[in-house]
This record gives sequence, C-alpha cells and structure tokens, in this order.
Amino acid sequence: MKPVLKKIVDMVIHILTLPVFAWYRCLSLGFGGRKAFTSVMQAVSLLPGISGEWLRRGILKWIIRAELKDACICFGTLFSDPDIRIGNGVYIGPECDLGKISIGDDTIIGSNVQVTSGLNQHQFKDTQIPIRDQNQQFKRVNIGRDCWIGSGSIVCSDIGDGCVIGAGSVVIKALPNYSVAAGNPAQIINKRSTT
Repeated sequence: MKPVLKKIVDMVIHILTLPVFAWYRCLSLGFGGRKAFTSVMQAVSLLPGISGEWLRRGILKWIIRAELKDACICFGTLFSDPDIRIGNGVYIGPECDLGKISIGDDTIIGSNVQVTSGLNQHQFKDTQIPIRDQNQQFKRVNIGRDCWIGSGSIVCSDIGDGCVIGAGSVVIKALPNYSVAAGNPAQIINKRSTT
C-alpha cells in the first residue's frame, strides 16, 4: 500500500476506534484498567482479516499510547495486562496469549505463542489458602528488537536483541543478544553473527 494511502487509512481507523476507547475508559471506571483492557482486547481479537488487524492496532494505539507503525496483531491474540509495550514493525501471529510484555521493533512472534508475566505469577506455598488467593507477582518479560519467536513457544523470561527461538521452545532463563535457542527448557544451540 502506498505510504500516503496507508497514512490516511491509519488516521481513519484511529478515529473509528475512538468509541471502543471510550468503552474501555468506561469499563475501567467500573472494573479497573486490567479487566477493562482484557475485555476490550478479547472482543477485538475476534475481528478477522486485515480490517481486524488494523482495528486492533488502532485501539492499542489509544490504550498503550504507542505509534505501532507497521505492527500487525493477528486474529485471536489475547492480552492479559495493559502494561505492555509494542514496538514498530512487530508481527504477532494468530492466537497468541501475551501477559505483561515489552516487544522491541521488528520482532516476529509466531502463532500460538504464550508469553507469561514471569515465572512467579502465582504463589502456592500455603496449602491452607487457595492458590488463586495467594500473592501474585507479575513481572514484565522483555523481548528485544529483531527477534523471531517460533510458533507454539512459551516465554517466561527475557530474550535479548536479535534472538531466534525454535518452535515449541520453553524459555525459562534469560537469553543474551543474538542467541539461537530451542528445546524444553530452551538451550542456546548457536549464536547469530553480528559482523
């Protein structure tokens, strides 16, 4: 699409998503920001095709105050925390489930990827208290710029810039820049050349 036409469509979508943002703000007053965000993003996750991609990006621009230039958030992607950061040129494949996350520019996330809000979301030490009522710790998981996360991966820890994560991998330890990792748990199997 030509840059000028793309910019016009982006402005129109931004205006069209204002009522959804107003709905989010109303829900926030009654139920809190996290529940409102989850509800709105679940609703817009069901819109198919390119129009759904544009609308998801439009509403996220309002809520997280990011440019999201050339970002694509595919059908069925769910967000569970409004405290997210998404860079420009990011691609998030269909049916991902994302927690408290920061995604650097130009990163590709395959289909069905789950990014938790860290490894200690739920405490379970006290057997006299239901797990859901024990302390929760939500930590931001940072994914660097120019990464590729393979389909079906589960990411619970930070990933540096330029990393490649094999499909179906489970990342439980932070990975340094330019790592190529795969497996359960993910192990570094190679490094990308930086020259």
